[in-house]
Amino acid sequence: MRRVAMEPSAIRIAHRDAHLLVVEKPSGLATTTPGDELALTQLVATLDPEAPRLHATSRLDAEVTGLVTFARTREANDALLAARRDGTYRRLYLALVAQAPAPAEGRWEAALAIDPQDKRRRVVVTDPAALPPERRARSAATRYALRASAPAGALLALHPETGRTHQLRVHAAHAGAPLFGDVIYGGPRRLVRDDGRVVTARRVMLHCATLVLPDVARPGATLEVTSAVPEDFASAWWGLGGEPDALDTP
Repeated sequence: MRRVAMEPSAIRIAHRDAHLLVVEKPSGLATTTPGDELALTQLVATLDPEAPRLHATSRLDAEVTGLVTFARTREANDALLAARRDGTYRRLYLALVAQAPAPAEGRWEAALAIDPQDKRRRVVVTDPAALPPERRARSAATRYALRASAPAGALLALHPETGRTHQLRVHAAHAGAPLFGDVIYGGPRRLVRDDGRVVTARRVMLHCATLVLPDVARPGATLEVTSAVPEDFASAWWGLGGEPDALDTP
């Protein structure tokens, strides 16, 4: 994947209050990096220099777009950690696939571990107890539903119940529905319609569209933040013959 230089102006703030900052991450930008390479965390620090603290409490792969949450205070960080444990930190992702999984909705529960051939990848593990300690499998669960069908593909709604690395991408591929553009996990880069038109995905077609979080500023309340799919996602869906209304954020 080609990464390009970005300015803080490329990051849109979806929500900010005394405790939370939620931004929309574009494709081509990692949430964090171990070295000096530009990452979302660096750009966000420039956007919000007055934050008492600024900790990313969610992460998206570099190619994936959508909402990323930052805790601006320790109180917010603790509240979001508790919400994850309690299952009240809810996320909706939209994904494009060439073929919808069967059945049309359900729950994927395959455990995941590091790929022994490539530590950057994850693989489904059918017998976690057989793995050596350095490859410890981690439980993972994803609820999914077919949101809309198109002549050359389908739109899925994905709700991760856990937050493992590459979870949605690996679960979808394991179910026979690798994400459009996700060549690492077997997804097609190009799809051809019956009339010969070619639709190309230059990245993984996955977008974090909705977050439901505890509203730290108002104890006991919840906060819902939404993000419309970016232009390349919408264009790919329309190219597959999908109806525009299916992309409306719920």
